[in-house]
Amino acid sequence: MEKTVKITFCGGTGSVTGANFLLEIDGKKILVDCGLTQGIKVADDINWDPFSYDPKEIDILFVTHAHVDHLGRIPKLINEGFRGKIYSTEPTCDFALPMLEDTAGILSKNVDLHLDKIYTLENIKISLSLWQGFKYHETVKVTPNLEVSFLNAGHILGSAMVLFTVSNPDASVGSPTAQARRTKILFTGDLGNSPSMLLPDTEKVTDIDYLIMESVYGDRNHESRDSRRKFLEETIEDNYKRKGTLIIPTFSLERSQELLFELNALVENNRIPIMPIFLDSPLAIRLTEVFKKFKSYFNENAQKAMSHDKYLFNFPGLHSTLKSEESKMIGNVPNPKIVIAGSGMSTGGRIVHHERHYLPDPNNTLLLTGYQAVGSPGRLIQEGVKTVRITGEDVIVRSHIVTITGYSGHKDSDGLLSFVEDTQDTLKKVFVVMGEPKSAMFLVQKLRDNLGIYAAAPERGTSAILEC
Repeated sequence: MEKTVKITFCGGTGSVTGANFLLEIDGKKILVDCGLTQGIKVADDINWDPFSYDPKEIDILFVTHAHVDHLGRIPKLINEGFRGKIYSTEPTCDFALPMLEDTAGILSKNVDLHLDKIYTLENIKISLSLWQGFKYHETVKVTPNLEVSFLNAGHILGSAMVLFTVSNPDASVGSPTAQARRTKILFTGDLGNSPSMLLPDTEKVTDIDYLIMESVYGDRNHESRDSRRKFLEETIEDNYKRKGTLIIPTFSLERSQELLFELNALVENNRIPIMPIFLDSPLAIRLTEVFKKFKSYFNENAQKAMSHDKYLFNFPGLHSTLKSEESKMIGNVPNPKIVIAGSGMSTGGRIVHHERHYLPDPNNTLLLTGYQAVGSPGRLIQEGVKTVRITGEDVIVRSHIVTITGYSGHKDSDGLLSFVEDTQDTLKKVFVVMGEPKSAMFLVQKLRDNLGIYAAAPERGTSAILEC
């Protein structure tokens, strides 16, 4: 007798953000990710709508990685009665507290939505009390016929693909030597832009039956590693010659650390002029402590490089500004200089103050290195608006705007195709999620045309039955 697994796409469809998927199997209700939907704001209003399921009935939440679009709604889940288990890799477990506290600090300022009642320290404390970290490939036995493990996604430190292995003992009835049939369902989370300067490559998978995969860059490719480094050098040098300020909005988790690692190499090899470089992100500074704890999760080259340095990220000209008073003093430092600050899509954080100050000057440069959500200030600037609204003010954009997609933490279109190609012989269905509609549909068609497999981009709230 065949088992059936029901998957409901509760979030993460039609959008890059808001990952939230419900699996129902063997009488268990299991979530994969519970993230914030982000666009114009740090958290769009849709986040506060009721969940499409009863949080009290959820048994386990598996978290793929620590970005807030994958874990940011956990306090809401707790607030509405969830008391099941939360499982992730060990680094993700350690990242959870600073990421949720930072999100709480930002969202609690929205007095109209009363989010301070959801994002309480008590709800965050309860979340962590339910949370358990695992190593890659360690088996989590959910039921006698359901095992789960984490594979390395290569996206950020501790990022994982979640592999569900469903055994069907009934399939071997009548044959004493036959083994139970096993069906493998893989949620990719976000797939890394391998090879990375810091992390091992995304693990290859070759025997998956059902795949739920991201599609952030499903319709476009990145520059090569050499091109992006050269482009970064040229951008820094051009800004230096103009005696301007180079501001870089970046995500506090991983992109900041990877960019620092790149700048470290450029400075130490005398590829760029020495100038003040400010890491103006208290969250990034705090998260770096977790990076130090899990150095063994880095790739060989990164581990070797770090073994020579007393500090994880430290080189001539680098200043970490933890306090707000220190951040305000950056404006008094003569140009040229570089300022790295969150958030990556310019929806909040310290970067918005720097953008308000530096965007009107044509001698300055804004460098975009990551995905910019539709409607976000970063996306509007990237698309060429001449005026952008920041912290309630209209800011004129006269500075140079530069985009380098090679620093994205996501696989590009060809990388996604190659990932699926490794397991095409066993695949029954691919569900393309976590992408803008254009990117998702482009990837769907690409998978159909190139690999001849079933691929679809499900709509929010729809369900699919998987035969196991």
